[in-house]
Formats: sequence, structure tokens, C-alpha cells
Amino acid sequence: MNDVITIGEAMIAFNPSSTGPMKFVNTFEKKVGGAELNLAIGCARLGLKAGWISRLGNDEFGKYIKTFARGEGIDVSQVKFVDGYPTSLNFKEIMEDGNVRTFYYRDKSPTLSMKAEDLNDSYFQQAKILHITGIYAAIDPKNIEILNRAIELAKKHGLKISFDPNIRLRMWSKEEAKQALSTILPHVDILLAGDEEMDIIIGEKDSKAIIEKAKSFGISYVAVKQGAKGAVGYHNGEIIESPPIKASKVVDTVGAGDGFNAGILYGILHNWTLEKTLRFANTIGSMVVSVVGDNEGLPYYEDVQEQLGEKERIER
Repeated sequence: MNDVITIGEAMIAFNPSSTGPMKFVNTFEKKVGGAELNLAIGCARLGLKAGWISRLGNDEFGKYIKTFARGEGIDVSQVKFVDGYPTSLNFKEIMEDGNVRTFYYRDKSPTLSMKAEDLNDSYFQQAKILHITGIYAAIDPKNIEILNRAIELAKKHGLKISFDPNIRLRMWSKEEAKQALSTILPHVDILLAGDEEMDIIIGEKDSKAIIEKAKSFGISYVAVKQGAKGAVGYHNGEIIESPPIKASKVVDTVGAGDGFNAGILYGILHNWTLEKTLRFANTIGSMVVSVVGDNEGLPYYEDVQEQLGEKERIER
């Protein structure tokens, strides 16, 4: 049985060999990216069983991504190759301070070949949490139908629904994001969102106001991500402000939110307190930003223990 399953697109991510404006970068290194796959990788490295539902182009890039995911221990039984759809790409621009811009080439995403009826009922029966994001919805309007079907199957089999809006304004407008993602909120059990994203969806940026609105939807677990300011969490009537964990050095912010999400889901599945879970997730986020790459910085469980001082680090 999988602890966490997720649905979404993966891409080949080309990371620049040097910092600065992309127009002056001459070489790039091939990596693998995609928020949902990053989440699955983050969960798997922590020791959870993770499954990923997707479609990839029947090309060398698609084969590379599937092999990579399988090598991370992810269940890829629901990942299929399709002809006529090239595997999506993105190119990253990384500045000296770690700020990143992403340029997407995903207009004919292989996930466009997916239909709601393609989702395997029995696959959902064998899981505990379904994690979805707004990125998959942004790829194409019809993907909301697929997400709704995934939610329906998850509810049918008693899974918790975890949701990260993960709004990418290079992919759709604020108005489109609000219209689509606000329909998902009433079905969510675990909300993992940035304060600026929730401002777009519900018109609230204050963490306490976001939590109150989430409670009105029946959402039982909330983690509001505030970047360098840490996070605010809610569960069982308790609200906790969790301070940030200072990163050794910020070199690439991509993937930090996905790592944070994996930490929250790990804590939930292990019945940890809200305070412990938030600190664990914040620690993972701080570790991710110190490594270049979408998922290269996602830590293994023992790495987080060492960072928290719970386990001695032996270097020689």
C-alpha cells in the first residue's frame, strides 16, 4: 500500500551552468522536475511509500524521467508513455541570491492525453493520502475534471486529500486560478499553501484569516507557508507559529515548498504533534534551498535528524 499518491506532470529541467540572466548562459545540465514528482521523491526519501500517476512522451526524455522516478523508489505503475506528445521541458534562470525564474515549454504536455476514466479505482483503494496541486489544473482546463474524479475516488476509499495551490502565473492568470482552485477547497483535508496564493484564491493573506476560512470549508489541517518567515499551522483547534530554520546558504529556492509538503505529510502519517511536524517541515525546506536543483536537495530522514541534532553526524 502507498502512503501517498499524487497526480501531475514531470519535466526535464535544464539547470544553468552559471548564474545570471539566461540569455548569457551557454550551457545547461539535464535534471528532472515537476512539483508532484518532487513531492513523491521527498516522501520516498523520508521512508514513505509514494506513487505517481502521470503520462510521459514516448521519447528519450520521458524514458529518462520514468527510470529516474523508479530509481527513487516511487511506484510508477500508473505512469504511461504516449506517442505524439513530447515530454515537457523547462529552463531555469538562477541569480546570485538564489532567486529563480522558470521558462516552460509544455504546450503539448503528454498529460493532455489523460482522461478522468483512465484513473484506476483499485489504485486509490491502496493508498492513504492523495496529494494534488494547482499546477496540474493550470496545464489545461479539462484537468479539473480529472482532479475531481481523483478526489471522488479518494473520498470513496477513505483517503485524505492534500492540496497545494502551487499557483504559477506563467501558466494562467490570477482570475483563472481563483475560479478553478476555489472549487477544490471544499474537498480538502490538508491544506498546504503559501499566503500569497491564498490571497489570490480567497482574498485573504493573513495566516489567521486563512485558517478561519479553511475551517469554514471543513479543512482539518492547515500549514500556511511564509518562506523566510517560517510557517503557521492549524490542527485540532491549535494554532502554532513555527519560526524559520536558517539555511546554510540559499542557492536555489525551487523544490523547497515540495519538501515542506513532504515533511508535513510525514508528520501527519506518524501522528506527530503540530509543533513537531512544522519544525520538521521547515527544516526540510531550509535544506532544499541550499542545493541547486528541483529535487537534489530533498533529504533522507536521517539527514533531517542530523540537521535537527537528533542524530550525530559522522563525517570521517
